[in-house]
Amino acid sequence: MNHHTHRFRLRLHSLMAMVCAVYLLLLSGCHASPSRPLTDQTERMEDGINVLMLVNGSHALPEGYDITLTELANGQQIAALMREPLQAMFDDMRAAGIYPVVASGFRSPEKQQSLMDEKIAQLQANGQSYEAAVQEARTWVNPVGYSEHQSGLAVDINADGIHSTGQQVYQWLAEHAWEYGFILRYPKGKERITGTSHEPWHYRYVGVDAAREIHTLGVTLEEYLGQT
Repeated sequence: MNHHTHRFRLRLHSLMAMVCAVYLLLLSGCHASPSRPLTDQTERMEDGINVLMLVNGSHALPEGYDITLTELANGQQIAALMREPLQAMFDDMRAAGIYPVVASGFRSPEKQQSLMDEKIAQLQANGQSYEAAVQEARTWVNPVGYSEHQSGLAVDINADGIHSTGQQVYQWLAEHAWEYGFILRYPKGKERITGTSHEPWHYRYVGVDAAREIHTLGVTLEEYLGQT
């Protein structure tokens, strides 16, 4: 099945899904609440991994979590199970004249800690106390064990800096990433719910069905699962 057929079927299915999505929205009282799930499917297993699992400042990766990784051409690693949809998405972006790159994929615990330490040091250098720096740093970088990047299911997608701008990449992703199973994880205006500042580059793989509903409803993963 070529990309054009793939996208046509996704759009056809999305029309059907919109009816269900609107129904779910009405049931939620037209206001998504993390305490009221908008789905009855909180698990979607791919290669033994629940791609709907919630990972945030309050929800750590499962104990003993292990995932098969694959390496991209630029050396970044991602979960092997999402390589095909990510490649299809990038192929379609390039066909549209937009050139993305994965700036950050899987992170080891050591890498995650170093990013946290760097952010705290930066904030302290700007005059904040250590305690204030730690608090603010956690709105940008999650602690070790609580980062989606450690799951292998999250990618930071930026422009190549030569053929495309960041805004072009972010705009395309905001409109189309759901078609390939990816969601904007930290939307603007949802910081109180996600606990993380708006990041237009950070996308999380959840599978096409969930991504379609989340995109249509305009909710976060926390709201969709009814968890905080």
